[in-house]
Amino acid sequence: MITYSLTTIVVLVVVLIMSMFKVLREYERAVVFFLGRFYQIKGPGLIIIVPIIQQMVRVDLRTIVLDVPTQDLITRDNVSVRVNAVVYYRVVDPKMAINNVENYNEATSQLSQTTLRSVLGQHELDELLAERETLNKDLQAILDQRTDNWGIKIANVEIKHVDLDESMVRALAKQAEAERSRRAKVIHAMGELEASAKLGEAAAVLNKAPNAVQLRYMQTLNEISNDRTTTIVFPMPIDLVDKATELFEKASDRLSEKKEE
Repeated sequence: MITYSLTTIVVLVVVLIMSMFKVLREYERAVVFFLGRFYQIKGPGLIIIVPIIQQMVRVDLRTIVLDVPTQDLITRDNVSVRVNAVVYYRVVDPKMAINNVENYNEATSQLSQTTLRSVLGQHELDELLAERETLNKDLQAILDQRTDNWGIKIANVEIKHVDLDESMVRALAKQAEAERSRRAKVIHAMGELEASAKLGEAAAVLNKAPNAVQLRYMQTLNEISNDRTTTIVFPMPIDLVDKATELFEKASDRLSEKKEE
């Protein structure tokens, strides 16, 4: 009986001694409590925890990827959208992460959801679609400030998807088509303006050299002759029309003079 008791005691002592030694990985830390009060942070490597009077809580210091569930929100211009995001964060102060909040993972998840709805709801749909980089930075700054007391560092926030109703998708498609049509008309008008300016410059040059008009006529005829066509158009020189008009006016004047006589 005594031998059995001694064996039991020895086994218990060995188990207690073995339980005192803990091994923490490089990315882990142990928040140690001494009789319920915070004692110190230990790790990584081999640490000793005195059974019964000391307790420890493991904390992972690696970056955690949090998938924020899809949130329904209404933008500032009264458009209903569904948005989800992903948050990257890590623990920078294990003591605060354990002592200041019950479950820092759950707390960060809930805070991310409410912040996503409140921040994006202050912007219009066009900003939500076109300025994601700015919105990501705003969300990251707000979350980082609010989780600072928990010993949490928000590394990055990324908006993943913005889902719209089919009616809104069709409306955006019509808006984009109208915008493309407007740009095409503006570009066409600018081209016409530039072309008219160049034609004015060309007309001024031809005005200074009347023979250049004849050369241009000859060049045009040469280009037409190279094409496979059975019709050739001879342009009428402008000076010929001017001379004909001048002769007609002189004849009209002579007739008027004879009638007066």
